[in-house]
Amino acid sequence: MIRDMAAGPRVLLKRLRELMAEPLEPQERLDRIVRDIAANMVAEVCSLYVLRADSVLELYATVGLNPNAVHLAQLRLGQGLVGTIAASARALNLSNAQEHPAFAYLPETGEEIYHSFLGVPVLRAGRTLGVLVVQNKTMRHYRDDEIEALETTAMVIAEMIASGDIARLSRPGLELDMTRPASFTGISFNEGVGLGHVVLHEPRIVVTNLFNEDSDEELRRLEDALGSLRLSIDDMLSRRDVAFEGEHREVLEAYRMFANDRGWVRRLEEAIRNGLTAEAAVEKVQSDMRARMLHMTDPYLRERMSDFDDLANRLLRQLMGRGPESIAASLPKDAIVVARSMGAAELLDYPRDRLRGLVLEDGAPTSHVVIVARAMGIPVAGQMKGAVSMSENGDPIIVDGEEGTIHLRPQPDLEAAYAEKVRFRARRQELYRELRKRPSETKDGVKIDLLMNAGLAVDLPQLAEAGAAGIGLFRTELQFMVASTFPRAEAQEKLYRDVLDTAKGRPVTFRTIDIGGDKVLPYFKGSVQEEENPALGWRAIRLTLDRPGLLRTQIRALLKASGGRELKVMLPMVTELSEIAQAREIIDREVRHLSRFAHHLPTSLKLGAMIEVPALLWQLDELMQTVDFVSVGSNDLFQFVMAADRGNTQLADRFDPLSVPFLRVLRQIAEAGARNHTPVTLCGELAGKPISAMALLGLGYRSISMSPASIGPVKAMLTELPLGELKAFLDDNLSGPAANLPMRALLQAFADDRSIPL
Repeated sequence: MIRDMAAGPRVLLKRLRELMAEPLEPQERLDRIVRDIAANMVAEVCSLYVLRADSVLELYATVGLNPNAVHLAQLRLGQGLVGTIAASARALNLSNAQEHPAFAYLPETGEEIYHSFLGVPVLRAGRTLGVLVVQNKTMRHYRDDEIEALETTAMVIAEMIASGDIARLSRPGLELDMTRPASFTGISFNEGVGLGHVVLHEPRIVVTNLFNEDSDEELRRLEDALGSLRLSIDDMLSRRDVAFEGEHREVLEAYRMFANDRGWVRRLEEAIRNGLTAEAAVEKVQSDMRARMLHMTDPYLRERMSDFDDLANRLLRQLMGRGPESIAASLPKDAIVVARSMGAAELLDYPRDRLRGLVLEDGAPTSHVVIVARAMGIPVAGQMKGAVSMSENGDPIIVDGEEGTIHLRPQPDLEAAYAEKVRFRARRQELYRELRKRPSETKDGVKIDLLMNAGLAVDLPQLAEAGAAGIGLFRTELQFMVASTFPRAEAQEKLYRDVLDTAKGRPVTFRTIDIGGDKVLPYFKGSVQEEENPALGWRAIRLTLDRPGLLRTQIRALLKASGGRELKVMLPMVTELSEIAQAREIIDREVRHLSRFAHHLPTSLKLGAMIEVPALLWQLDELMQTVDFVSVGSNDLFQFVMAADRGNTQLADRFDPLSVPFLRVLRQIAEAGARNHTPVTLCGELAGKPISAMALLGLGYRSISMSPASIGPVKAMLTELPLGELKAFLDDNLSGPAANLPMRALLQAFADDRSIPL
């Protein structure tokens, strides 16, 4: 019975294949396609509407309606039955179309005599490109096999639209939807502006072989590919290193469930019996599913859409015998990578000199790939839902990492505006480069050390380019985060030696490995246990004191790399002074071990601690006398003082680091350092913004560490800053009652009155 019902679609697909192969003009090809569809489905009308970039559906071909209406009849997206289908991406099957509330009468078409109506969206990758319609005078409901046949035909037409063949029929100034500009608003993960062209991190596989010669053979190919897919998922789930392969266990469990879903498989088999190849069947079923899930209100089900997409892509690769594609192959010089999600190591596979930006559908400001992207100095915009499916490789794109927006296929005037913005930033950077040779002093002659944060080899060239006085924070954990296994002692030693060589005598502060919390190493069993609140849990110095082998290996690598030079080591997340004593004991033991074997040791070793945990605020004098220096980690300290998770977007704008309570905390630390003659540096995000850096200098900080790109703007600020006036200004405003004191506005006014660039 199934084969009899499928005979009609198969005959139609065979005829379409012949039409696609004939050397026909686009309009003639469309006219013959709608004529053959009508004949195959015994319909009196068959019409194709194509979606334009201005959200209007234009009649491109018809048989049965007035032929003079072609390229004249139009419906807005959401208008009439055709507009409703396009907006919802769902088929409509009506026995009496004129009774439907969305029915819109177009007198130029002459369709008022037709009652029954079947319309399906023309979909590609879940994106609506048009609508295909059949109609009859008699009142009838179209059968399921007829709907399936029309949907399958619509998929073929979608590929014609995507290939650009039909675009030749567009009137001047009216482009098709495939080239329509699209803008997305998400979250800024790293500042900067990038103009370039889309590089899909996992490119959508384009299926070109649509029609099958032998349904039984295609069913066998599908069964084999599904079997291989299921085995590969089972294999990944059974492996201990599953997470560092880039997959999360819950996602793989979902993949396994979907790969064994009989409903999904049945739809694939049905599409093959209707005449499609196995690859085309996967493409069609996935496109239908994506279109439907896009319009679901349940956020959980909509989130599962990316799981379906990834699974379908894996199945297509199985069917087409594709291995992983070379990332660098044919990469444009202005690549902007667009991905659902990706690992930090994957980003480093892209040539740095060609990267202009990164767009993520998922991700968080603290995710590993974002940390690495910041280190590489490229703009990043995240939470861009739908960006992957709306993008094609090579599409022009703008990433605005300052506003957290992207513009896909932008209009010329928008592109010109952003190009000017980039030129302005470049001119500003040129001015900052000119400042490199000027002393880092305030207007009234106070010397300030502007240091840079780093963590990877890609950061090192920026030390000289930014004109930094040294590296105030080297995040050693980044080397661990981009590796698939624990970096060996030799690899650690080489990196640390390279850092010190590049610094050429300038100070470098190495922070011991700070993993745990939001920095999970999947290959480290102990770091993957779930915690109620990981930011307050087993991380940083707490973890390395419990796993002293980690700390010993790192300290030994640092000592050997620093032979004949000064070594500065900083401990993160210190809560009690006893933790410093334990760490010092481990360091002393390693020094004695290397001395025994006559290794070249550092000329001096300075041990410091990060002030991130508020408990240290009641141990400040003791702390300052215990260590050689301290560094304020303002990011964590702020979230702990204010009880506000910095990754929570609902709280992002609620509490200001430039509020009176937090500024008082920071002043208290600076005063304790001065009182005990202990150097104090601040290395959080506050240091990298001119207005907050200005506040820090007024509070007494004389050493601040920031991203390399921030050094220029901060230096431009401090060279115009009368520090004595600012200190008096802050003393007055921080000593009075804190209620309703708008410190940020007061600081801005102070700068404006003195023409200080912020």
